Amino acid sequence: MKAKFKVVVKTILTAVCLFITTIIMAQQSVLQKPDTAGYAPVNGLKMYYEVYGQGKPIVLIHGAYQTIGLCWSSLIPDLSKTRKVIAVEIQGHGHTKDIERPFSYKLLASDVIELLHYLKIDKADMMGFSVGGTVAIQVAIQQPQLVNKLVILSTPYQYTGWLPEMRTMLKSLKPDFLDQTPYKAAHESSYANEQKWHGFVSKFIKFDTEDFDLGDENLKNIKAQTLFVFGDNDGIDLVHKAKLYQLCGGNVFADMEGFPKSQLAILPNTSHVGLIMQPQKIAELVQPFLK
Repeated sequence: MKAKFKVVVKTILTAVCLFITTIIMAQQSVLQKPDTAGYAPVNGLKMYYEVYGQGKPIVLIHGAYQTIGLCWSSLIPDLSKTRKVIAVEIQGHGHTKDIERPFSYKLLASDVIELLHYLKIDKADMMGFSVGGTVAIQVAIQQPQLVNKLVILSTPYQYTGWLPEMRTMLKSLKPDFLDQTPYKAAHESSYANEQKWHGFVSKFIKFDTEDFDLGDENLKNIKAQTLFVFGDNDGIDLVHKAKLYQLCGGNVFADMEGFPKSQLAILPNTSHVGLIMQPQKIAELVQPFLK
């Protein structure tokens, strides 16, 4: 039974990686060049960032093992028409080399906060996918005055918000599981040899399987208007999605009480990876919300 489970997990991961590869290769053909790019010295880290367009700032925080290009290349052209887009690469990802520091949501959020201080930005909208969404929520908890509006894409606020099958899959990952995907190539500037790459992946697998809880009361106290976007089958428990939305003011009788500050969207027939692969649908939801 155990061997059969390993085969099933490997088959699923292979299929997902092939799907990601196909979509990302198509996305890279429309990759927009940033207006500016650089490294910010924050908390002992040289944090890479790119800036596109002009207008009110919005910060984009990618998911696990991703980079700016891998996660946001199809959304940036649309967002940068009316906004100043600041896309970041978190600790250990892309151009941002890892340092001798554990991964934690508080530290990753602190990096984003210090980056905005470095760029002299007093307030910004924020959008994050998966791990990046959890980081964005943590930023709103730690520095509420810094965040205007939040867009959270397919992410839980507790580790137990992932379905048991998702948690089991995450724990089954091996350091080489991304070797044959664009993810590894996108990190070559930081991990020139395989040993360093596998070391980073091992470290992040450990972080990605650790229990965490951002706290019910912290969620209730978030001031920012928040849009939650989930897939209907994205690996996050439906009960958890409802609870997250409710903690941020949702689940009211709007005809009598008026609409809450937060909004919820569930995309049909959509997985976790599949959600970020639908930039047009995300843009159609995000643009009206950000106005």
